[in-house]
Amino acid sequence: MSKQERIAVASKRDKSKVALLLIDVINDFEFVGGSELVRPAFKAAKNIASLKRRVKAAGIPAIYVNDNFGRWRSDFKKLVDACIDRQTPGKPIVETLLPEPDDYFILKPRHSAFHATPLELLLRYLGVRTLILTGFAVDNCVLLTAGDAHMMEYEIVVPADCVAAATGDRKKQALKLIKETLNGRTMRGRDINLRVLMKNK
Repeated sequence: MSKQERIAVASKRDKSKVALLLIDVINDFEFVGGSELVRPAFKAAKNIASLKRRVKAAGIPAIYVNDNFGRWRSDFKKLVDACIDRQTPGKPIVETLLPEPDDYFILKPRHSAFHATPLELLLRYLGVRTLILTGFAVDNCVLLTAGDAHMMEYEIVVPADCVAAATGDRKKQALKLIKETLNGRTMRGRDINLRVLMKNK
């Protein structure tokens, strides 16, 4: 098989109308307010892991989009190692959601997964039209990512049990905004019909 043929096969294999975004799940939680978020985040992480297994089995790509925590010389692997090589509050969460070799990853400098990142280019390459948004915190980075995705006319699905906020009220308010203002769909991760999503135009 020629190089061009291999590229064509790889490109076809990568195509998907749906993508799973894991937002800021690689996190040491050593920041102001992190202690309030880490417990609900761990509960959500177990649900994200379950959803990710279903998504990958269906051939849907998983994309980790993560803060660089101001470490401009770091890469994604170094961020993972920094969270699990010592006893950080986020270590159990990161170990639950360790990236796999065929996952994609993008580092972001600010809150939204789209701001100053190549995410839109990657989604265009994959042919994605529907985003399943998971991660932390739903009232901050997930919400702002959903806002940008809505403006770019992506379909948005936010599984309520796969996101977390420091308080239940903040999570509830964010999900309400996503549903009522951004036309996003909210449901439990296990209730997402992946076949239907993949057939949508």
